[in-house]
Amino acid sequence: MRASLIQLAVSDAEPPAERRARAAALVRAQEGADLVVLPELWPVGGFAYDAWSAAAEPLDGPTAEAMAAAAKAVGCWLHAGSIVERDPDGPIYNTSLLFAPDGELVRTYRKIHRFGFDSGEAVAMGAGQEIVTADAGFAVLGLATCYDLRFPELFRALLDGGAELLVVPAAWPARRAEHWNLLARARAVEEQAFVLACNTAGTHGGVEQAGRSIVVDPWGRVLAEAGPDEQVLTVEFDPAEAAKSRAEFPVHRDRLLGIPAPVQR
Repeated sequence: MRASLIQLAVSDAEPPAERRARAAALVRAQEGADLVVLPELWPVGGFAYDAWSAAAEPLDGPTAEAMAAAAKAVGCWLHAGSIVERDPDGPIYNTSLLFAPDGELVRTYRKIHRFGFDSGEAVAMGAGQEIVTADAGFAVLGLATCYDLRFPELFRALLDGGAELLVVPAAWPARRAEHWNLLARARAVEEQAFVLACNTAGTHGGVEQAGRSIVVDPWGRVLAEAGPDEQVLTVEFDPAEAAKSRAEFPVHRDRLLGIPAPVQR
């Protein structure tokens, strides 16, 4: 299969409507791709906290409309990164959108782990509650977002849900770029799954982004890695390698569940 990760540059200077049109054009240019991935919160910026509320949109809003049309034009699966979702009955959410090749929105994933501790996403957005996978035919996709990479229990749950290919859009800052690379490879090795991690480039909300989008195979080998600037990273691989790696090195059958709490001495 062929996957394209669109490492979009996000800046405060570019109006969201213009960036939306530019992103749609980049998706449409990926003719022949089976899967295209965009970064986290690219319409407004993952660190543009002050703009989130005004930029929030419903699941059938302008970003979803543009992305659905782009996916249908290419005939590919499109993980359109995430948007600030406006829930009329609740808070705003950091919500990923997955489109099928016919343009149908088939899955959404509200980010479970919110970054910021006592500020930003952690206080401005609601937390997702659902583990989300999707059978794309060529592989079962497991959905996670950015800060989720730091929580291996989520990825183990995605593994238990059948995931073979883990898709992780992000707005990961440059100052923690080494963590990004290390954690993406660790999740691939732990779950014996492909990891497709698509980050933003540029600077928004005063925070320089790392770029360095990465594709890792189930053995932890880096198949492709982007630089720090806007780039389309395209790679071809065989999704069946996930099952093959699990058969050749069946580490998951040795998992111990329900390990008792440590004894106090």
